[in-house]
Amino acid sequence: MKTLRLILGDQLNIRHPWFEVPQNHIIYCLFEMRQETDYVRHHLQKVIGFFAAMRQFSEDLKDQKHRVEYFKINDPNNTHTLRDNLSNLIKAHQIERFEYMEPDEHRLDQQLRVFCNEIDIPCNVCSSHHFYTSRTELKTFFKGKTHFVMENFYRHMRTKHNILMVGKYPEGGEWNYDKHNRKPWKGDIEIPSERQFDNVVSSVLTDIEKAGIKTIGVFDNETFNYPITRKQALKQLHYFCKNLLAHFGDFQDAMHTEEVYLFHSRLSFALNLKLISPKKVVDTVIQYYKRHEDDIPISQVEGFIRQIIGWREYMRGMYWMLGESYKSNNQLHNKNALANFFWTGDTQMNCLKHAIVNSLKHAYAHHIQRLMITGNYALLTMTDPNEVDEWYLGIYIDAIEWVQLTNTRGMSQFADGGKIATKPYISSSNYINRMSNYCKDCHYNNDLKIGDNACPFNSLYWNFLYEKREYFKNNNRMRMMYSLLDKMDKAQIEAITKRARHIIEHQDRY
Repeated sequence: MKTLRLILGDQLNIRHPWFEVPQNHIIYCLFEMRQETDYVRHHLQKVIGFFAAMRQFSEDLKDQKHRVEYFKINDPNNTHTLRDNLSNLIKAHQIERFEYMEPDEHRLDQQLRVFCNEIDIPCNVCSSHHFYTSRTELKTFFKGKTHFVMENFYRHMRTKHNILMVGKYPEGGEWNYDKHNRKPWKGDIEIPSERQFDNVVSSVLTDIEKAGIKTIGVFDNETFNYPITRKQALKQLHYFCKNLLAHFGDFQDAMHTEEVYLFHSRLSFALNLKLISPKKVVDTVIQYYKRHEDDIPISQVEGFIRQIIGWREYMRGMYWMLGESYKSNNQLHNKNALANFFWTGDTQMNCLKHAIVNSLKHAYAHHIQRLMITGNYALLTMTDPNEVDEWYLGIYIDAIEWVQLTNTRGMSQFADGGKIATKPYISSSNYINRMSNYCKDCHYNNDLKIGDNACPFNSLYWNFLYEKREYFKNNNRMRMMYSLLDKMDKAQIEAITKRARHIIEHQDRY
């Protein structure tokens, strides 16, 4: 039966069972489409990365003697919609059966369901064979529960998959070493330069420019420096194990003006395109750790493993459990506009300037920069979560909705009212100063709450608590913060809220 199989841009798993044996009656198709480049304004490096990886994957399939139909962005046969491209190929090749892997976004999932109902040939959907969990595993795990605590799920994953376990107990005696993962990096431990890849993408860039795709950010290198093949992803993984793992846990939350990546793995892009599986990453890291236990404390390894089998699988499971309506949540009724400097980095706040410029230059920021700098500021200024979502989904090279939405709207912006996080992730400048050197050369004084040179985060923080008191008054985890607010006199609160309102109304002056 002549079969057409669709491969989406984030389904580049060369180890998928589909590709074990070439079969002449099966045609694989991949499309570079405006429906994917234009639904949000993406970072230029993100579009380059997807196209470069897809093109290389297509060539790899052809080298293995698979039949492939590949539509580049400027191909005259490219309609730029999934439905029409598929329909045209089905007609042109007299296809008798259509198959696809489960998409990881509601948008594409719905689009393909509708398409299959429209066509009059048999259709089949299969797993992408990537994640540890199925779409519905979290829903089953949390059935009957009112709180969806990640730590409980994480321990379940450790036990189920026998990861860092000694029988029924966690290796090292503790499930979670997060308290050991909060050290600032002060330059005393050398950070090796990042692993380089010689991915020449000039033709991809030319095609993007010719197509007139509107992007954000810059690409000013001759080569693309993220993995775009499984082989490169494995090299990046081994580089991480050898050069960075030994200090990852200690400094995973640290931030510094002179370092872009610190000890982070830079594997998220390859993982989210499915060039490499989370199981391969976890197994490789643990195998390396077992060979070097005398040099690598378990806290370094557990902190990394938690991000992969804990947060990554949890966020994906929550995305499917909470459903498509999740993206309309705005429980705090935040409606302010996102500051213009999020698109330029033109701000006098040193922490935001570095986090945003880093993002614009590299399509990258690590989880604390996203959560406690840009996300913290957006929440404290009570920004519309729709605008926050759009920025996060567009700017980061690893941003795909299944992982971006729950992280941004849930964990970062608390727009879901506490389904992902039990309290909002907000802070004054104290946390930023403790975990980074951002405050050292800042225009603003991080010790002051009010006054022209006072750090905006300070007044914004206390103003947020003041404005949202009614919503959080019964949240036990907020009790200490509100007890401190209650100790301030009326005049101080008035001065703080006045400055905060001025900041929110004139954000681009700061």
